[in-house]
Amino acid sequence: MTHLTALQLEQALQLLGQSGRAPPQGEPGSPAWLQGLIDTLVDLSSRDALTGLANRRAFEMALTREIDRVARSGEPALLLELDVDHFKRVNDTWGHNAGDQVLKAVAGALIDSVRPMDLVARVGGEEFSIILPNCAASFGETVAERVRRRIERMPVLIAPGAEITVTISIGGAFAPQWVRSTPTLWVERADLQLYRAKAQGRNLVQIEPTAVSVVSSEERQMLFETSQFQDHE
Repeated sequence: MTHLTALQLEQALQLLGQSGRAPPQGEPGSPAWLQGLIDTLVDLSSRDALTGLANRRAFEMALTREIDRVARSGEPALLLELDVDHFKRVNDTWGHNAGDQVLKAVAGALIDSVRPMDLVARVGGEEFSIILPNCAASFGETVAERVRRRIERMPVLIAPGAEITVTISIGGAFAPQWVRSTPTLWVERADLQLYRAKAQGRNLVQIEPTAVSVVSSEERQMLFETSQFQDHE
């Protein structure tokens, strides 16, 4: 084992310790142990350090896979964009440690409110996203409302003897079925609904109805190019 390799292993183990992860089981330095270390580091690189949710990198990769799946299969998929309302006020009033407690509590509530197959990610400071594959339009608002109510009714312990409640605003959009779209366009449509929820007073859900979902000019061009390619196969 070279000095450089030993140094890299030491840094990797320090990283695991800082994240609260235990080293892999087995004989240190063995192939099985090294593979376990690599697998743990890969998982760690896709997780948000504070909440344990998927991070932005993992979210963007999953979003790309999901929009490709919807284009091929035609199955519905819902993207929810969520913001903790007035989060700056929490930090300014109670301090950043209290803000961290709020984010961790919200993350846990989101995980408990959706299916194991759904991906929950922290994509910004107080911003979260949820990808819900195979989610029918008739259930979209029901799911989002369940999430919103769960947060609204949840007391958050921010210090011994001190609890607060927070709310979230939620915007959602369904991926265009049978259309070759892009992750950016899907996120923009969900974000537009999130802005609507905020503008109407926060602690609200706004879901883009699939019946009036508009395919953008960029999406139409992508669909046209895909059709041309298939015609010449």
